[in-house]
Amino acid sequence: MEFNPEKFTGISKQLRSEESRESGRQELADLMAVLVGEDREYFGDSELREKIENAVASFPAKERRNIISELQNITKEAGWKTAHDIVAGALDLDKEIERTVGQREQIEIYRHTVRRPENIQHFKDFMNPERIVYGTESETARRVLHLVHEKLACPKIETTVPSSELIKYASNAFLATKISFINEIANVCESVGADIDIVSYGMGLDSRIGHKFLKAGLGYGGSCFPKDVRALQSISGENGYQFQLLKVVIDVNNHQRWKFFHKIKNILGDLNNKEITIWGLAFKANTDDIRESIAIDLALKLIEEGAKVRVYDPKAMENACKVLGQENVVYFFNALDACHGADALIIGTEWPEFQEIDIVQLRNVMKSQIIFDGRNLLDKNKLLNLDFKYYSIGR
Repeated sequence: MEFNPEKFTGISKQLRSEESRESGRQELADLMAVLVGEDREYFGDSELREKIENAVASFPAKERRNIISELQNITKEAGWKTAHDIVAGALDLDKEIERTVGQREQIEIYRHTVRRPENIQHFKDFMNPERIVYGTESETARRVLHLVHEKLACPKIETTVPSSELIKYASNAFLATKISFINEIANVCESVGADIDIVSYGMGLDSRIGHKFLKAGLGYGGSCFPKDVRALQSISGENGYQFQLLKVVIDVNNHQRWKFFHKIKNILGDLNNKEITIWGLAFKANTDDIRESIAIDLALKLIEEGAKVRVYDPKAMENACKVLGQENVVYFFNALDACHGADALIIGTEWPEFQEIDIVQLRNVMKSQIIFDGRNLLDKNKLLNLDFKYYSIGR
């Protein structure tokens, strides 16, 4: 069958019901992608196998020999269990999958299993990648993937499955390392009286270093960096190598948020019944994702200490409510409203709108003009000139 790169069918993370599956079979696709859901915790080989089996079994038999499983971020922290290994096990002809998949089509599926581990977050990124990595031993899969991506103008790396997965893990682990490094430098800046903004700017002018991921703050969070750093550490350990640097990267990242919390507590004293506002709950700006959000961790710790927490985030309020609950938290839909009568303000996410806030109005609505800026977002000099007590990181 001639491959048509314009026809592409993706199977969503949550498998459709049997009725919708039937209705979705009107037009056969040349390429199908089995997308396995990205859970916060690794869900284990057996459950993953069941997900793959169910997904594959939902395809008509004549479509199965054209399937390429494109599995993203499923290895988690399970050691060197590559996507290829898990899929190969799930589709082994000699296993019980034979009666689910039927006949011998699964051999074709196994042979054409690939790993393209780039985690695409936005359509813009998808259409404008910096590189595409193919990890496969199959010439057919390599040819098909080349046709699918041939119009994307970027380098394309064809390699083995282990190498492709390590490209993904190593890339994110390296960026996480830069973040932990600059946060350590920020802590040194506080000790010696230097300004981390100036230090990181000077470092970034060196073309070998660059400015990206040299912004001091509370540390990294989200669905990728924490998971991929731990996964690479686990993969190394399971294969007899102790990746000491990654252990330090993780420790520094965990320490950074609690160092900041202790700064808050040391300055405010007893937090019981203190009215504390948090601006920003997402793990970063321009998303509603709160997975491993440091701002959420701080909010939970403040609640534990008896503080009355008020929160505002442009996008992440609904998700945050599921974690923080409503008993000890008040949710606001305006940043200034959240600060009325506040004893202190904490900036947990670097939303640009926080930089546009009228700081004179902010001063007037707060009970105590104390700001803890966990993202070094605000203009320190302007705030000090208006008699704010302003505490940031490394400056």
